[in-house]
Amino acid sequence: MSQRVTIDPVTRIEGHLRIDLEVEGNKVKNAWSSGTMWRGIETILQGRDPREAWIFAQRICGVCTTVHAMASVRSVENALDLEVPMNAQYIRNIIVAAHCLHDHIVHFYHLSALDWVDVTSALKADPAAASKLAESLSPWKHNSTRDLAAVKEKLAGFVAGGQLGIFQNGYWGHPAMRLPPEVNLLAVSHYLQALEYQRKALQVVAILGSKTPNIQNLAVGGVANAINLDNPATLNMQKLYQVKELLDEVSAFVQQAYFPDVAAVGGLYAEWTKYGAGVTDYLSVPELPLDTKGTKFDMPGGTIIAGQTKPIGGFGDAYFRDGVTESSKYAYYADSGSPLHPWKGETKPHYTGDWKAETPAPDKYTWVKAPRFNGKPMQVGPLAQVMYALKAGDPLTTKYATAMLNTAGAVAKTKLTPAVLESTVGRIAARAIRAAVMSELAQKHWKLLVENIGKGDTTIFNDPMPKLAKGEYQGVGFHEAPRGTLSHWTVIKNGKLANYQAVVPSTWNAGPRAKDDKDLGPYEKSLVGNPIADPKKPLEALRTVHSFDPCLACAIHTVDGEGQEIARVKVL
Repeated sequence: MSQRVTIDPVTRIEGHLRIDLEVEGNKVKNAWSSGTMWRGIETILQGRDPREAWIFAQRICGVCTTVHAMASVRSVENALDLEVPMNAQYIRNIIVAAHCLHDHIVHFYHLSALDWVDVTSALKADPAAASKLAESLSPWKHNSTRDLAAVKEKLAGFVAGGQLGIFQNGYWGHPAMRLPPEVNLLAVSHYLQALEYQRKALQVVAILGSKTPNIQNLAVGGVANAINLDNPATLNMQKLYQVKELLDEVSAFVQQAYFPDVAAVGGLYAEWTKYGAGVTDYLSVPELPLDTKGTKFDMPGGTIIAGQTKPIGGFGDAYFRDGVTESSKYAYYADSGSPLHPWKGETKPHYTGDWKAETPAPDKYTWVKAPRFNGKPMQVGPLAQVMYALKAGDPLTTKYATAMLNTAGAVAKTKLTPAVLESTVGRIAARAIRAAVMSELAQKHWKLLVENIGKGDTTIFNDPMPKLAKGEYQGVGFHEAPRGTLSHWTVIKNGKLANYQAVVPSTWNAGPRAKDDKDLGPYEKSLVGNPIADPKKPLEALRTVHSFDPCLACAIHTVDGEGQEIARVKVL
């Protein structure tokens, strides 16, 4: 006899997500993923000057502002066949890398680790034993007995004072929680330190982007960072070395705390390499361009479909451009009867009513459309990017993936291969691998920028106006964002935006069925087969969902076109 379980809302994510499960025999038999919020930028952008689209597009989300700005300017540049000066590419690349490091640190420590780490158990830990364990894994400077004893004392104070804050509603003591107290203490210690290092990563974004969230330095055709090494008001050597110092600090935390923490937790939960694989066709796009046209990149991207790889070459690659469609069959939008390419995409709300908790799914059940690549659901995100980079032989990815598997395997006392990454805990490991790769590339692109300026090149902008003539242009801008493949699609007619669509990572992963009830989206398919020890506390399902790092604010569409108030929320 199966049982319906509804998790609504899923917390420790961005936006509003509901998960419905059909559980039978302590296993998930079927699953549905629903985006339950409604907002939009695409409709607002129609009729606007394409050069200002990025300013609006980065308001799609309060967290992912930078990534939407990047994809938006690239889409207009692609439509106009506009090259971008190398200084602008490097400045954008450093921003992209720093934002990625911030995101991955936050995801592990502040959003997903609490599914694996029993905070209250850390009170039973021996700080000396925890320190000895930590020093066997990493030279990180804040793992001393004194540091860990101070964290334990601080945690005891929180508990005694009833001030657990965001730790208050965890599934502490759940049978699926089984890290030793010393590992829990280490994780809590690094959780607190991560607050500081994610801030330092964002400080890099703010220095180069003028502010964050919602950076202000982009422009279609380049950036607005004037370069003059002798002028205190521009990008000069003092600011560049401030950026370098911050990147050095964040990189040390990623490589010496975050990376070994994930390896240790993964090794201790090695049985979770059997769950959560879901859709194993992958999509990623290349990132960190190395030329003005966007044909050479430092991070490779492409597809893996039925085990076969195919690269995506650059911003103008027809394989990506022609392969993407979105279906609205199971979403709260008018359905055209067949999936639409984004340049033909529509955002016409068609809400068919509430879905009551723990009841069978209605025909339409989410505000998230269902993207497909050449008709197939694709998993996107760091796992997709790492799996493709490994098959492509990328040296940095191979270096850190090997280190991750060796360390986790030593903890688990077994040999681990890249195949185990296709799982719930592997998806978290892939993020740490990508963060370590990005920490090296951030420093590389800082060096490339300084060397290029040192040659006397201070160019930052190519004017798009000569190419913004009358006529119709179509463009796509993609970006391998922290949550995966993001693409913005523009149609420009006579100098104005005629259509605009964003196909975002959480739409790919959180999307619903498309063709029929068996054509599940990645979240849905990854949940099938997950164990559920206690249907009243479905921690195991949350582990798998959180491993994707959902961002539902990005994934959904439109707002009331009349500007009417839909709801008012009072926070007490």
